[in-house]
Formats: sequence, structure tokens, C-alpha cells
Amino acid sequence: MLTDMQTAGAWLGYDASQCEPEIPPETRAFPHERKWRRPEQHTGTAAEDITISRWTYAQAAVRHEEATTPPDRYFFCIALKTTRLKLTRGSQTIFDGIMPAGTLYVGAPSKQLSAQFHAPYDFLHFHVSANCFPSPQPDTEFLTAESLNDLVLLRDPFAEQLAKALTEHGASADQEFARCVGQTLAMHVARHELPRTKVNALPKWRLRRVEEHVRTHFDRCISLSDLARVAGLSRMHFAAQFRAATGYRPREYLLHQRIEHAKSLLSNSETPLAEVALAVGFCTQAHFSTVFKRITGDTPARWRCARRNELSLAAAHDSDPAPPRTTFSRVLPAERRDSCEMRNVLGS
Repeated sequence: MLTDMQTAGAWLGYDASQCEPEIPPETRAFPHERKWRRPEQHTGTAAEDITISRWTYAQAAVRHEEATTPPDRYFFCIALKTTRLKLTRGSQTIFDGIMPAGTLYVGAPSKQLSAQFHAPYDFLHFHVSANCFPSPQPDTEFLTAESLNDLVLLRDPFAEQLAKALTEHGASADQEFARCVGQTLAMHVARHELPRTKVNALPKWRLRRVEEHVRTHFDRCISLSDLARVAGLSRMHFAAQFRAATGYRPREYLLHQRIEHAKSLLSNSETPLAEVALAVGFCTQAHFSTVFKRITGDTPARWRCARRNELSLAAAHDSDPAPPRTTFSRVLPAERRDSCEMRNVLGS
């Protein structure tokens, strides 16, 4: 599976008192949930038609949660990070596997759902009143409550952009802006068209074979035909079923796996970028850097420096028995900063 899931235990846990300025609770657009899908209601505050909250966990431990959607609310969930989880209702499995960042899940009112989280996660939750959904129009086909329930849209680009627009403002986002984002998301869900032909997801045993093949051969040239042969399907059927199961096109998935392995090398060694590129299956450093920046948003050199800064910060935090709450940001030693800056300049 994805390497960052295995190394996420090194992440710093979220502490609102350290990471965010003090903002009155009644003005926060989306506070962090203490219990899954249960946003806090402040005393004396009337229930909003759209309530937004965030559900995060940075440890690699398995967690079990259960909740029921209120009778007058829909539940929307957008994955901000790729994670692994299982969603069930009784004996019925709703989703089981890797949930990519940008995935949108929708639950209808009065529906119970259980979740088993197998990796660190970060979700944005929208608790939307049924009154927020637009009224059906003669020339527009809206989905019913039953068809909306357990709707899973893997890597929905529009939902991902809405979540990004909201989270970029952090705790300073005002409630009116957050409410507009929630209404836009409700309209997006209500107008979603069901696929005319349902594509079955790749069976788990076939998916495991493909994942294992990629994990052991990511440093070589892997074609669509190779993966289809491992899965025991034709190229066309494999590509469609693989995307239905993972949200990725096969080529996309392979590139993400190569980048995850590259992250491990960048974090744990002084290997030059050109050698890292070859080690994970890229022909040139330029192509590696282009793909790395497209997926992570940063160049390999800057990502390596930032990652090492985070690890140094975590080590300093752990070694300090009583760190002052007002000094969350620490400064690396001058020689460490210089070495990171020099690597950025040299591109290695």
C-alpha cells in the first residue's frame, strides 16, 4: 500500500492550541470533531442548516467508529488525504480498500454506518439539512434519498476543489463562506447523474495480485498489458474495473506508487535525485521532478528538506519534557538549515 500510510506514525498530532490562533468557537467555520460525525453544538446556538467539521487522526493504529445520520440531515464526507478504511452497515460492506484524496461519500438521513480506519486520515464532514437540496425541476433529474445513500465518488475533482477552497482559509474561514461551500456541494451531489452502465470493481484477490506486482516491479517498465495479464483480464476490462476499485487509472496508480517509494528514499538517505529517479523507475531526473511536483505540489529537493525539518522538529519536541505552548515553531541549527538550502541549490 502507500508508503506514507506506513510512516505516518511520525506525524505530529494535531493540537489546536499550538497550530491555530485563539478564535471564538461560535465563529469557527469547521471545528475538529471529538467523536466521529458528531460536531459540537455550542451552548445557546441554534442548529445551522449546514454544519461543517473536520475529523483527523495522525497515528497508524486501527480505529472503529459508528454513527447514525440524524433524521433531517444528509452526511457528506470528503477525504483530504489518501487513507485505507472499511465502511459497513450490518453485514453489508459499503467500501473496503484505499480511499484516494478527493473521494466524496454521501449518506442519507437516518442511516447507520460503521467505519474501521486502518491508516492515518483527514476528512471534511458536511452535515446538511434536507431543506438545502434544490426542488426537482421538470427538465432536471435529481437523485432520490435512497439513490444518494452510500454514494461513493472516488476522486471527485469538484468536491476536492471545494474542500481545498474551504481548508485553505483554515480557522479564519467565516461561517457564511463555509455555508456557501456547503450549499454548492449539495447542488453538486443533487445533480449528479448515475452511470448508465455499472462497472464492477476489480475483485480483491485480483487487486492484491496487481498491487503486489507493482510493489515488487515499480522500478521497471510496467505496461497496461502486464497488469491486465497479472489480473487475468483483458486490457479494457481490467482498466475499467481497476479504476472502479481504486479511483486511479492504472498508469496513474503506478506513478503514485513510484513517488511514494521516492519519498522513502528522499527521507531516509542522501541519495542524489538522479539516482532516486532511476531507482523508482523514471528514465530521467527531469521527468521524475515533473511528476513529483504534480503529485505532491513541491519539488523533490524542497520536499526532502521540508521532511527533514519536520523530523528534526518532532525529535526536538519529543526530547523536550515541557515545551512552551507559545513556541510551537522551532528553528533548526544554522548548519542544518545551510545544508538543506545548499541541497536545494544543487538539486540533490
